[in-house]
Amino acid sequence: MLVACTFAASAAPASEAARRAYEAVDPFIGTGGEGHTFPGATVPFGMIQLSPDTEIKPRKDAYGWAAGYRYTDSSIVGFSHTHFSGTGHSDLGDVLLMPIAGEVKLERGDSKVARSGYRSSFRHDDEVAQPGYYAVTLDDYKIRAELTASERVGVHRYRFPQGQAAHVLIDLRTSLYDYPGKVLWSRLRLRADGTVTGFRETRGWAPGRQLYFAMRFSRPVSGHGFHDTEADVAYKGFPPPGEKDPSKRAQIEGRQLVGSFDFNDAAGKELVVKVSISPVSEDNAIANLEAEVPGFDFDVVRAKARETWTQALSAIDADAPEPMRKSFYTALYHTLMGPSLFMDSDGRYRGPDNAVHQAKGFRYHSTFSLWDTYRALHPLLTLVQPEQRNNDFINSLLVSRRDSPYGILPVWAFHGQETWCMVGYHAVPVIADAYMKGIRGYDTKEALDAMVASASYGPYDGIAQYMELGYVPIDEEGEAASKTLEYAFDDWTISRVAADMGRKDIAAQFEKRAGNWKHAFDATTGFMRARKRDGSFREPFDPTVSGYGSDYTEGNAWQYSWYVPQDVAGLTRALGGDAKLVDKLDQVFDAKVDPKIFEHMEDITGLIGWYAHGNEPSHHVAYLYGYAGQPWRTQERLKQIMATQYAPRPDGLAGNDDLGQMSAWYVFTALGFYPVAPASNEYAIGRPFLPRATLNLPNGKRFSVIADGLDEAHTYIGSATLNGKPLNRSFLRHEEIVAGGELRFVMQVQPNKAWATDPKLRPYSMSVGR
Repeated sequence: MLVACTFAASAAPASEAARRAYEAVDPFIGTGGEGHTFPGATVPFGMIQLSPDTEIKPRKDAYGWAAGYRYTDSSIVGFSHTHFSGTGHSDLGDVLLMPIAGEVKLERGDSKVARSGYRSSFRHDDEVAQPGYYAVTLDDYKIRAELTASERVGVHRYRFPQGQAAHVLIDLRTSLYDYPGKVLWSRLRLRADGTVTGFRETRGWAPGRQLYFAMRFSRPVSGHGFHDTEADVAYKGFPPPGEKDPSKRAQIEGRQLVGSFDFNDAAGKELVVKVSISPVSEDNAIANLEAEVPGFDFDVVRAKARETWTQALSAIDADAPEPMRKSFYTALYHTLMGPSLFMDSDGRYRGPDNAVHQAKGFRYHSTFSLWDTYRALHPLLTLVQPEQRNNDFINSLLVSRRDSPYGILPVWAFHGQETWCMVGYHAVPVIADAYMKGIRGYDTKEALDAMVASASYGPYDGIAQYMELGYVPIDEEGEAASKTLEYAFDDWTISRVAADMGRKDIAAQFEKRAGNWKHAFDATTGFMRARKRDGSFREPFDPTVSGYGSDYTEGNAWQYSWYVPQDVAGLTRALGGDAKLVDKLDQVFDAKVDPKIFEHMEDITGLIGWYAHGNEPSHHVAYLYGYAGQPWRTQERLKQIMATQYAPRPDGLAGNDDLGQMSAWYVFTALGFYPVAPASNEYAIGRPFLPRATLNLPNGKRFSVIADGLDEAHTYIGSATLNGKPLNRSFLRHEEIVAGGELRFVMQVQPNKAWATDPKLRPYSMSVGR
């Protein structure tokens, strides 16, 4: 329950507020239900995501285990070093380790049959998850396992029981979204100094992905085995049998998929294992290990991870009752995981051409879930992360285009590789939003050229037809209505940047293209629909139909017909005016919908009528009431969404977090505003859900949002002031936030139907092309 009071933390020193922010995070939120988050150890935007895997499912059954861990499971198969946070598709799960006491079994085993393989049962009562730290007891081995991480190194600490042999198993066969033959090649190597190195190449979501690693132990290895289970051959011995020279230790190359390491002196004691990864080479992995974790002091690494997270989370000081603080700071935590670093300590990385490149003057990042994250995640990062970090993201996109054999910006990329997943050229609005906000630590001319090149790449997803016809024809390309709408928005952001740069020719071209959404609008039905090449709409039409082969990407007409954030005024006129827009919005939220209609589409979740908060196309919809002069209706809908789609528990996310987009929506909405149209430099005001919050901005200034009288009864905005002056409009400008100051709301029981209703006081709604 929200309460109307002043919280003591609002007067606490910054260090105390930051400590409380860290302690409020619950990494288990989203690990159940459809959230697809992981509870393990990572640092902000780190290359390592070290986390427990509870299942390694074949691809056809793997959706629920996209992050490797599911809260409802009761056994752990091991701890792997790479994971996605909140995706609907998946890959990774690289370099899986499992500590073992007693007999070593090479197979993973059945989660329903205790100790059928090397997996172990566990209990949630024994789990601890904090930013940068995870711990659990493996019940079948009586081993306490702890995990922490630096940017490129995962550190394990195992305490083995007395009286049993201690082992660590490494399995290079396992992969999230698994299937036979996914691991094309792998290698294990034990070097003369006891360092274990290796490599594997996988054929997964990103084809031909290479990853190298290095591993060291705090205790000497007393024996080992390398096993190729497919060929049923094994080589055991340490050093090799018959070899008296200890410097000539076992070195086996080839498709060695599993390794086991014995530690005679570890029974009843602790063993620290540190593992680094590299996109470049085994030697680079060793260099990463030595650069970041030269020793074996687990607590030092853990303390550094905590310090890093505390600093990152201190970007916002939020006061609220504990349940909301937990949800808020966990959401902020989830927004700070990607795009993730994918560059060695010497600056080298592997690009989309699968070649090694050198980053100069920036840090290379990958894991760009752009269809999701351009909407709110990246706009949030411009407010809560240093400008250099945001410049790193843009430079990473630009060099990826430079390195790409196709000459375009990434679509959905991770570990430097392109997946071609989802639709749109949404690296464009990410760059445009940063540029329009004055973030320009990159070659801006190259950026515009890259944006135009991506929007002009004819072979991709019907862009050639889009440029020819002004829409994507459904008889030549699937999901054509969604593609037309999303391309038009991306085009608008190009026009904004080009106009600012003085490129009137490009600005005019793409402003015209931004109006292509009109080709998708069917005035007869009031929905966005797909046309055929001859100009006719595809028939028969059913606005409830979704899925592959339909007019839409992960949605239906009820969800996608609102996707004109660049021209809400034009959409309003097309629908027949403000009243018609509000009426149709109400039809969306108030509809009686059987969730079974979306059983074939795993991503359409979090339903309120036809509104699907669990997927991104709906995320701006509740804010559109304010564009029609009824901001109090936005306030009502946001309360409904926040109450039903988020909760501080494992199943507390209504849909995939999608690399932080669901969480970014929560952070913005809790603060009281949202970037409906990235690159507009405007935020639509919703309503605050926190009594008090302060943004500690990258430029050193502070912007506070205060909600006087906020509680469960007082949920409507009665009035607002900005820096002490009346604010009668339902939007903020970016420059007003970054200048620092105070936004203050007075909350009341009944809606104020006179506040921010004048058409001149509404959010950005300029019709394109005029």
